[in-house]
Amino acid sequence: MKRLLLSLLLIGLLSSIGRAIEPSVPADEEDPYVLLCGQADQAVADGDFDSAAKRLLEAMALRPESPHNVLLLSNLGMIYSYMDNDSMAIAVLDEAVRRAPELRTAQSNRGEVLLKLGRDKEAFEAFGNVIAADSVNIDARYYHGIIALYKGKLDVAEADFAVLKSLMPEAITTARALGMLYSMSDRDREALPYLRKLISLEPAPEYYAALAGSLLALSELSEVSAVIAEGLERYPDDPELYYYRAILNRDRFLLDDARADAARAAALGVNPKRIEAIFAK
Repeated sequence: MKRLLLSLLLIGLLSSIGRAIEPSVPADEEDPYVLLCGQADQAVADGDFDSAAKRLLEAMALRPESPHNVLLLSNLGMIYSYMDNDSMAIAVLDEAVRRAPELRTAQSNRGEVLLKLGRDKEAFEAFGNVIAADSVNIDARYYHGIIALYKGKLDVAEADFAVLKSLMPEAITTARALGMLYSMSDRDREALPYLRKLISLEPAPEYYAALAGSLLALSELSEVSAVIAEGLERYPDDPELYYYRAILNRDRFLLDDARADAARAAALGVNPKRIEAIFAK
């Protein structure tokens, strides 16, 4: 009856912009190489990715044998991805991994770009490589677990997310992961505290819909009514919220209201087969 949208996964991915760019070299304000790297870091902070890429290329050309260049390549790959030049991003990150396969940042960055491109199998392997070298790498555990979850490998997702729960139990990333895991594995009671936390901290329409779905599964009709009302006040054109309100009204035997909500959900893009299932009972 309920589902979590794939865009939940992308929230974590998109929020990584800027996080994957690490300080490139030791501080030395008189060194032109260091100056260029510092200018690149500042350009990233300013959202000027084109300038950032140029500064990193200039730095690597200035000192082509520098051992720091592999980190610059890793940063450059992510900058290209932020510019939506993902083919170049993968090529650059492939080279960074070839030069330094032990550099977990490059492996993780490559996994994120592969995930962005929908190349889930390769991304899963890349994050697995990071985990093999660093079992408590939070980013790798999150993405590896998300991919596993959407492939139906619940045991793998559970193991990955257990690390998040142990190391950062209060983090929004952990709430995202466990909310998805428990909701998608029909453990709705366990999902509730995480989904409630999500709508309090990140009130995205997907989270309202996920919470509504779990509450409906538990027949918590009063709370689900309040959640849907709050969600629709924020997002009056969200199709999933109308879909869940149609189910709620059906369960309250308000069939005319249920059909009106179902029609609205269909008009906003909900799959007609899901709409038909509402009234099949």
